Amino acid sequence: LGILRALYRDKPVVFLERFRRALRVEHLGCFAHLAARYEVRFYCDEVRRAGRAKAGRTRVRNKRYAALQQLIKGGEYFSDEQMRAREPLLYEQYIGQYLSEEELLALGSQAQAGPCSLSGVLMDSYQEQVLQLRLHIQQEQEHACMEEEEEEDDDEGQCGEGSSSASDSWVPDTEEKAFLREEFTSRMHQRFLDGKDRDFDYSEVDENPEFDNLDIVTRDEEERYFDGEESEEAEEMEAE
Repeated sequence: LGILRALYRDKPVVFLERFRRALRVEHLGCFAHLAARYEVRFYCDEVRRAGRAKAGRTRVRNKRYAALQQLIKGGEYFSDEQMRAREPLLYEQYIGQYLSEEELLALGSQAQAGPCSLSGVLMDSYQEQVLQLRLHIQQEQEHACMEEEEEEDDDEGQCGEGSSSASDSWVPDTEEKAFLREEFTSRMHQRFLDGKDRDFDYSEVDENPEFDNLDIVTRDEEERYFDGEESEEAEEMEAE
């Protein structure tokens, strides 16, 4: 801390250049006596732009969190069926491959429950074929990536094969299945917050002023978002 104080006292412009990514707008008053210098104005403007961009990202993030809570309460968007349709490989890895025959039969019975028409059955069959094709393509892509990694490091590849065979023979118990389901759902929630749901129109949330008035974002969530952004900025500073 003493070194930083000495650097600010003796070389404030160097301090500003080096640590501008960690500064906030309220800190710029410490450099007001140097405002006549071009480089100081340049770095201060950069801090202000970064502050505005960060505030905008946080506002969007909070809106999406509010929308997430509404979608969770609604039930349909984050149902097994809808999440599987959006991310078939992720669903298969966390849930699908561990379903018992009884659970598969129960899911089939639920899908057939209620009135249905021939066109509805045909549509469901077509959608399932499309989903299975997407799953197959994703599995092939993942397998190709794994083969590339194994080729880069033969020793690592052998270890991977052993862990893969062990994973294939592993059958989770009820508690472990519940944990996998919770992890899968959490990842799907995070994908929504990160804007990765390709078929969702995020403009209906990000540009919707109604979500500004929803006081459902907790302080812990807000601080977590800020902490995440600050850690990314710190990593960028270290890289420089």
